[in-house]
Amino acid sequence: MIRPHGGRLIDRTASDREREALLGSADEMTSLDVHSGKASEIQNIATGVYSPLEGFFSGGDLESVLDRMRLEDDTPWTIPIVLDVPKSVKAGEDIVLRHDGKPMAVMNVEDVHTSDLGRYSRAVFGTDDPQHPGVAKVKEMTGRFAGGRITLLNEYDVPFPEFYLRPSETRVLFREKGWETVVAFQTRNPPHVGHEYVQKAALTFTDGLLINPVIGKKKSGDFQDGIILKTYQKLVEHYYPKDRVVLSTLLIDMWYGGPKEAILHAIMRKNLGCTHIIIGRDHAGVGKYYGPFDAHEIFKQFPDLEIEPFTFRSFAYCPRCGSPVNDKICPHDKDLINYSGTMVRALVNEGKLPSREMMRPEVAEVIAAEKDVFVE
Repeated sequence: MIRPHGGRLIDRTASDREREALLGSADEMTSLDVHSGKASEIQNIATGVYSPLEGFFSGGDLESVLDRMRLEDDTPWTIPIVLDVPKSVKAGEDIVLRHDGKPMAVMNVEDVHTSDLGRYSRAVFGTDDPQHPGVAKVKEMTGRFAGGRITLLNEYDVPFPEFYLRPSETRVLFREKGWETVVAFQTRNPPHVGHEYVQKAALTFTDGLLINPVIGKKKSGDFQDGIILKTYQKLVEHYYPKDRVVLSTLLIDMWYGGPKEAILHAIMRKNLGCTHIIIGRDHAGVGKYYGPFDAHEIFKQFPDLEIEPFTFRSFAYCPRCGSPVNDKICPHDKDLINYSGTMVRALVNEGKLPSREMMRPEVAEVIAAEKDVFVE
């Protein structure tokens, strides 16, 4: 099985004795409330999804990632995992991180550092335009960050827990299934036939497929998490061999960081035990901020990443071929019907269902039966 990123799978969950001791002293510590997105990051650090991170970025790691897309120890990393804090938080102290009033983790604050948020945005997203969703999130930060290891006391109250698997669990599951090669598919949309086409194309060359929908805060107009899961359940039920597919969620808030977020998505799937990841056109992009294939090209800068991308330039339905095609196998440019999440959303907004060439009827019927389909 592929090694975790950095060589070992991190587990920062407190033992029963350690948890009891830390909870007993939590009321004496400086307390910091965190929102759901930060709670997801704490969960991902503690359970190894963000291996080799054991806590939030130090100043050295932050500067190194902004400058050269690597941690200080030269491990590839592209999106900073930071904790912005008020002036009351000091280096050298332990603080308790609370979510919804419940103590979630204790953090040993090893350093406190600052960063220019404009430079931060330009380095990560290639822009400081506040219309970019990731830049807008950065602008809400204090610019004062605390770095240090965390110890998880109480797990995040995970949405849709029946679909949630930690890296320690996916790795055991893949091993039990006898899968030596596993391809991951990142998604924040219900599946259209184009998605099915690329998933099955990649599965042809691997032992198993991990369909790994993003569960977390998204931008207005994106599909609701529950819709995504229900539609994928239908697709797997009717159109996939049961012993070749696992459907499991990933807890992250999207940054819409394009190519750099594609690398982070690959790192997380590597930690889950995947050897490959599907990277499509404009992966994790938004608007016109990134070129359609920038997320393909960036992988060339990381020959030591170990997880391999399956890159798909385009896919569409060709009426003359009578099947989904890509730009390497079909000569009928003028006849193609492009698969598009934007087109699917537009049809749903108009009260229409996508055609059979666009979406499996079982999947479309799930969307038609729901009232609240989109994030407001």
